[in-house]
Amino acid sequence: MVKKPFTPQLVYMEPKALDYPLGQELHEKFTRMGIEIKQTTSHNQVRNLPGKNDFQKYRVAKSTLVVGIRKTLKFDNSKPSAEYAIPLATGCMGHCHYCYLQTTMGSKPYIRTYVNVEEILDEADKYIDERVPEITRFEASCTSDIVGIDHLTHSLKQTIEHIGQTKHGRLRFVTKFHHVDHLLDAKHNNKTRFRFSVNADYVIKQFEPGTSPLSKRLEAATKVFEAGYPLGFIVAPIYLYSGWKEGYEKLFIELDSKLPRKDREKITFEFIQHRFTKPAKRVIAKNYPMTKLELDEEKRKYKWGRYGIGKYVYQTDEQKEIKETLIHYMEKYFPGSKLEYFT
Repeated sequence: MVKKPFTPQLVYMEPKALDYPLGQELHEKFTRMGIEIKQTTSHNQVRNLPGKNDFQKYRVAKSTLVVGIRKTLKFDNSKPSAEYAIPLATGCMGHCHYCYLQTTMGSKPYIRTYVNVEEILDEADKYIDERVPEITRFEASCTSDIVGIDHLTHSLKQTIEHIGQTKHGRLRFVTKFHHVDHLLDAKHNNKTRFRFSVNADYVIKQFEPGTSPLSKRLEAATKVFEAGYPLGFIVAPIYLYSGWKEGYEKLFIELDSKLPRKDREKITFEFIQHRFTKPAKRVIAKNYPMTKLELDEEKRKYKWGRYGIGKYVYQTDEQKEIKETLIHYMEKYFPGSKLEYFT
């Protein structure tokens, strides 16, 4: 379990990153910290990471940071969480066995941060303007755990304050990390929903190495709530194991005991059941060969997904039981709170 903020072991800089103030700032910061900085023409040229085998190289990649430019400024859709994904970073230092980034990141699981933040925010403004008078929501954690690196970059903080000044923009992100202190004084103007990913003890202990313990996440959630941020929790992935009902009720009891009593009706929940794809199953087996994650296709129901890649989800009756059980706990311990979706 992680207690210290992320520090990269190795940093790659794209040459044009130094044309931006954030690129220069990060170069100076990592130089002072004594971290090795290598030059790369593009993140695609990051090869030959240290390690005797794929297993070791994967772990080195997870502690490698590439500082570069976000060239593609077209934002992806991000349903059901938001209208668009705002691309501030890619990759994550966590080692969650089930994570969908296992496949989307492919053979390049290193972390990338983009220094052309002003250009990204200008593009966000265009998306907002196109939809006026509708509200436009941006999800900042589709391809990364942005909070996990923001103590280094502050690009998330800049985005929070930028969206806070808009009339029709909203920001959302989710994290498994507790390093939030630098975000508490951000001028969010109630336009950023700060969400924490939470789960039953069994799931966190077995499948979420390299992340903050639940107790630390809840301490951070309390700080965030008291700083006036709209607060949410994503219970994901909801995973069936022996004793899962008791485990998830214990989670809600923990949430109830640790969070302030005031304004709880403003808290939102999102419930996401565990799912996997065939490509993900292969990558998980390679990267975490000792995992206890249940990936038996015979026990699951096949559901067609975007881009022709289907997912294995729980059977219909299991999904019904998961949904009813979790909604019952939410209504019991957080009456008046809102379920945004179950998927």
